[in-house]
Amino acid sequence: MGTLILALLLSFDLPTTASDQPPKLRPNIVVIFIDDMGYADIEPFGCTAYPTPNLTQMAKQGRRFTDCLVSSAVCSSSRAALLTGCYHQRLGIDGALGPASEIGISEQETTLAELCRSQGYATACFGKWHLGHHPKFLPTNHGFDRYFGIPYSNDMWPLHPEALARRQQQPDYKSPWPPLPLLRSERAGDIEIVNADMQPDDQKMMTRQFTEHAVEFIREHAAQPFFVYVPHPMVHVPLYVSPEFEGRSGAGLYGDAVMEVDWSVGEILRTLDELKLSDNTLVIFTSDNGPWLSYGEHAGSAVPLREGKGTMFEGGCRVPTLIQWLGTIPAGTTCSELISTLDIVPTVAQLIGAQLPEHPIDGRDIGPLLRGEPHAKSPHDFLYLYYNPQSLHAIRTPRWKLHLPHPYRSLSDRPGGREGRPVGYDQKQIELALFDLSVDIGETTDVQAQHPEVMAQLLEAADRARQELGDQLTKTKGTQPRAPGRMEPGDKRLIWEE
Repeated sequence: MGTLILALLLSFDLPTTASDQPPKLRPNIVVIFIDDMGYADIEPFGCTAYPTPNLTQMAKQGRRFTDCLVSSAVCSSSRAALLTGCYHQRLGIDGALGPASEIGISEQETTLAELCRSQGYATACFGKWHLGHHPKFLPTNHGFDRYFGIPYSNDMWPLHPEALARRQQQPDYKSPWPPLPLLRSERAGDIEIVNADMQPDDQKMMTRQFTEHAVEFIREHAAQPFFVYVPHPMVHVPLYVSPEFEGRSGAGLYGDAVMEVDWSVGEILRTLDELKLSDNTLVIFTSDNGPWLSYGEHAGSAVPLREGKGTMFEGGCRVPTLIQWLGTIPAGTTCSELISTLDIVPTVAQLIGAQLPEHPIDGRDIGPLLRGEPHAKSPHDFLYLYYNPQSLHAIRTPRWKLHLPHPYRSLSDRPGGREGRPVGYDQKQIELALFDLSVDIGETTDVQAQHPEVMAQLLEAADRARQELGDQLTKTKGTQPRAPGRMEPGDKRLIWEE
């Protein structure tokens, strides 16, 4: 008995270590996905033209990831990769799907929302979807409990900037774009058209509306785990801001739009603080691709990176990324290891105990990098950078970037457009080229002659990628691409009245 009493007394006197603490609950997940935001468009990544105080605070409370890549520098492809952890090339989702598209995300794919729902999470999407606009492709058929937003990009409407420019020359010109709808859905297949024909004044309120819906959803589900996906239509052209942000940046409409997005982040973070959820919520802020440079003063900046959206140079595929989880992610730190938005799905699955799908995915768990574990390294030996038309443009490693021969668009150092109208690109061709990004982040100096062993490794990896995923430029079919979802006879359609 004396021994037992002594053991009990000693157990109370022992210091409590971190491993003795009860594990945290499964974290809530918030993903804020910005459209066309450049690498240098926010203060934590070098912007000085206007303030982004909430993102600056997020960087102080969390971690900057300075080498985060997207699967492809265009809307639908990038979103498909984010939500499935798979290269868009593997999914058959290429480019930017529009109102005439007959494809979308397949029901055979497993989305981040479905993984979260499998673990009892409430799930919602507020913003731009762009993975198919007919009901079978919309969020509530792919793991989301609630959806409020637009089905594709905000320029895919009768007031498309290029259509407006053409109408100035041809007053009787009729735009080929149908009206842009605002949709709501709270169960699979049940779609309500809230506004069948969005107008400029409606677009001005989108950032605010989607933020308010996200905040409301977080409040409603504060007592249970939740996943909120906020894919803002901004800062894609045409740019719109609410009256509260018009002229606020002093740096033009683009600065105003970024500041409103920053406000949105602040509203979400303040709500988490108020509800005492910040130490159990993983918040990810990133972009779908780099800036749409042809729009000039209505586009962002990727400096010091080369080119922008629509290319697989770093300016097109490297995106500003901030990740916060108070008490778990080391505050005020920077990670320069190579990661990808592909990694969000497997990382969240590991955190919440969800089972990944049996089919191949391409992302990797970056939990050690999130937590700042000593000596943690990028989980990627290679990242394959595809761009439409479904061709392998480049391969990244943590240090090297190999460009394979391919055409690309460029402004050739010319200024972009003004007042919301684009200028034309020059069409160029890059031949085989190797860049050492550790000293040449701008991809300016081809060093293949100095590093034949690196070239051999990367060319071998390129051949593997082509054999597995295909490549249109070399007419390689590939063994593993999966088919996208397709409209079939009898499927419900989203139809606009004339």
